[in-house]
Amino acid sequence: MQGIVKFNCHWNQSGPVISDEQFEIINYWREILFNMDLIGAYENGVAYGNISMRIKGGNQFIITASATGEIPELEPGHYVKVTSFNIDDNAVQCVGPLKASSESLTHAAIYMADPDTNAVIHVHSTDLWNELIYKVPTTNPGMEYGTPGLAKDIFRLFRDSDVFEKRIIVMAGDRSGIITFGNDMDEAASVLMQYLKTMV
Repeated sequence: MQGIVKFNCHWNQSGPVISDEQFEIINYWREILFNMDLIGAYENGVAYGNISMRIKGGNQFIITASATGEIPELEPGHYVKVTSFNIDDNAVQCVGPLKASSESLTHAAIYMADPDTNAVIHVHSTDLWNELIYKVPTTNPGMEYGTPGLAKDIFRLFRDSDVFEKRIIVMAGDRSGIITFGNDMDEAASVLMQYLKTMV
């Protein structure tokens, strides 16, 4: 569930921060995921799902802005750059036309845990969630989305599970929330699509 900012968001408002190349890559998959209802908004208006891409040479990343899940076609102004973060303080610094997604710390934890990950996809699928929970790396059900506890629990998965091989995380405390990641956006999306195929 996106659209509820639960963290300390230090936001420097600016014009678009995403390059043409980044926009082309990230928005291609975001549109596909939206059309598959894996990113969207619930009837109560709360948006869900987001997508991010590491900026080469560090832990900064581009991510969909808060509350953009319901928008069918995003524009460059719907993306934000996370410039720094502090998981212990539940804080994110970002720059862009809008504020960063409330899931930014979760994406940040994956980028910190695996330097080879350059793309993270967070979607909602109740069917896939029910199929995969506790069969693939799964977060502690007591850890709610968008919290330092969840971010730290992701570090636990990278330490104690086969998440490096599986490239997928089920968020037990975020019913229907699933994360995939990869060396690039194509790999992160491919992992998700392979698991979805098992549902057919």
